[in-house]
Amino acid sequence: MTPELALKHIWTLAGCDPVALHSVSLAGADPGLPSVYRVGSLAAATIAATGLAAAEYWRLRSGRRQQVSVQMRRALAAFRSERYLRIDDGPPPLLRDPVTGFYETGDGRWIQLHTNFAHHLRGVLDVLGCDQGREPVAAAIRGWEGATLDRTLADAGLCAALIRTPDEWAALEQAKAIARLPLFEIERIGDAPAEPPQQADADTGIDRPLSGVRVLDLSRIIAGPVAGRALAHHGADVLVINGPHLPNIAPLVIDNGRGKRSALVDLRDAAGCDTLRGLARDADMFLQAYRPGALAARGFGPEDLARLRPGIVYVSVCAYGHTGPWAQRRGFDSLVQSASGIAWTERAAAGSAEPRHLPCQALDHATGYLAAFGAMVALARRAREGGSWHVKVSLAQTGRWLQSFGLLADGQRSPELLLDEVRDCVATVQSEFGRVLGVQPAEELAETPAFYALPPARVGAHEARWA
Repeated sequence: MTPELALKHIWTLAGCDPVALHSVSLAGADPGLPSVYRVGSLAAATIAATGLAAAEYWRLRSGRRQQVSVQMRRALAAFRSERYLRIDDGPPPLLRDPVTGFYETGDGRWIQLHTNFAHHLRGVLDVLGCDQGREPVAAAIRGWEGATLDRTLADAGLCAALIRTPDEWAALEQAKAIARLPLFEIERIGDAPAEPPQQADADTGIDRPLSGVRVLDLSRIIAGPVAGRALAHHGADVLVINGPHLPNIAPLVIDNGRGKRSALVDLRDAAGCDTLRGLARDADMFLQAYRPGALAARGFGPEDLARLRPGIVYVSVCAYGHTGPWAQRRGFDSLVQSASGIAWTERAAAGSAEPRHLPCQALDHATGYLAAFGAMVALARRAREGGSWHVKVSLAQTGRWLQSFGLLADGQRSPELLLDEVRDCVATVQSEFGRVLGVQPAEELAETPAFYALPPARVGAHEARWA
C-alpha cells in the first residue's frame, strides 16, 4: 500500500471531507528503513492524517484551508524520535533493561520478555526462580515449554509474548476479535451542545489549530504520550498526569514531554480523584492508556467523563484491543510485534537465528498519531454537531493494518537512517535536563507550522491546574 492510499483509508474511515485530501502532498517511497514491512507508508500516512486533521480544525476557526506536506524520511525520523534523542551531546539513551529480549524455550520456541519496569523484572525472576541477568534467565527459560511460560507470565500480570507465526496468531480468539474491528473507532457516547471553536485571532492568542484546547494526558511510555505530543505541537494545552508511585523511563519522559506540562495526582486516594475530576470539568480531551476498565473502576471511564463534562473527547489507547480474551493482557509495541507474527516474519526474511523486531516502535508511534487524529476529528464533530465522543485505538489493530500492506522482498537491504543523516529533522532546546536534541514534527503546515512551545519537564514539575 502506498502512503497516499493509506492516508485515504484513514480519512475515509473517519468520514472526513474528501476534498481536504487535495491539500496534502506526500513524498518518498518504501523501504525507508531495513524492514520487509512498509513502515514508511505507515509513518507518512498516520502523520499526514494528523496534520490534515489539525489543518481542518484550523479551517473551522479561520475559514482558510492550508497545504499539508510530509516527507517520508522526516516521518520515519519522527517514528524513531526516542532513538535520536541526545542530552548535552551525550550518547544515545538507554531505553531497555538488559534482561528484555528474546529467549529460546525448552521445546525450541522463542519467547520475548519485557522487563523495563523494575516490578515487571522482579515478577519474571520470581516466576522463573532465578537470579537477575541474561544468562540465568536464559538457563531457566530452557526448562519451560514456550506456550506454558507465555500463559503463566500473562496470568501473573507480567509482560511477555511467545513468538508466533502470522497463521498461529490469526487462529487465536484475540486475533479474531481484532479482525472484526476497524482500524480505529470514533463513537458518540453522549449528548452535549455544539462547541464551535473560538475564531482565529492572533491578538487573542488563537493563532494555532488547537490554541485553547485543554488535554489531560494520563499515559506513559510511547503510544499515548506521542498522541499528547502531537496535540501539543499543534497548539493544545497538554497537562500530563502521573501517579507518584508509577514508574517511568527517563528518556521517554524527555522525548515525549516536549510541549507539555506535568503534574502528580494520586488516584489511590479521594483527594487525588477530586483533583482529577476538577481538571476534567474544564478539559476538552481526556487521553488515557491504562488497560481497558482500569480507570472506569475509579470513576473515570468514558461514560463517567461524559456525564461530568458533557462534550468531552475521551481517547483510549491499549495494547491488544478493547475487546477479546486478551483485552486485559499487559502489552507493549515489541510484544505485540512478537505475538502477532511480525517478529517471526522479519526473522524469516533475514534468515536470522533469533526473531527480529521492526527497526522502530512503529506500532506505538502510528497508534499515537491515530489517537491524535481521532481526537481532532471528534473535536471537529463536537464543534459542528455537539456530543461527547470516545476514540479507541490499539497497537494490535495498528499492527494488523500494517500487515495488510504487503511485504517488500528486499526491504531489509535498505540502509539504516543514522542521526547524522537526519540532522535536518532535529533541533536543540534548553531544558532542566540540559540541552535536549530532539526530532521535530514531521508534518509541515503552510500557515500554522507545528512546533513545541515548551521544553520537556520532569515528572510532577507543575501544579495540577490549568494555566
